Amino acid sequence: MTIEYIRYRLAEHTAAELTNAYVKAEAFLKAAPQCLAFDLSHCEEDPALMTLRIVWTSTQEHLTGFRKGEHFPGFLACIRPFIAEIVEMNHYAPTTVAWVRDADA
Repeated sequence: MTIEYIRYRLAEHTAAELTNAYVKAEAFLKAAPQCLAFDLSHCEEDPALMTLRIVWTSTQEHLTGFRKGEHFPGFLACIRPFIAEIVEMNHYAPTTVAWVRDADA
C-alpha cells in the first residue's frame, strides 16, 4: 500500500471548483481496482491550499495500472484545469507510527 498526496495552491480556481472537479473524478477512482481510498481536504488556515490523499495498492500499480488503464483518461479530463496549481504530488510509504482513537471509548 502507498499513499499519494497531491497538494494544490489555488491561484486560478476556487476551492469549490476543485471540489466539484473531484466530485466528477471520484467515479473514475472508485472504478479503478488500484485505488483503495481517497479524500480531499481544505486547509483551515490558508484557504488557497487543498490536499488530495489517495491510497493505492502500490506505487507501481498506480503508475502502470491506473495511469495506463481505462479509468485514467476520464479522471484526467476532470482535473486537467487544475494541474498547474499542483505544488506537490508524491507517494508516501506508511510507517509503524499510527494511532486511531476508538469511537466507542
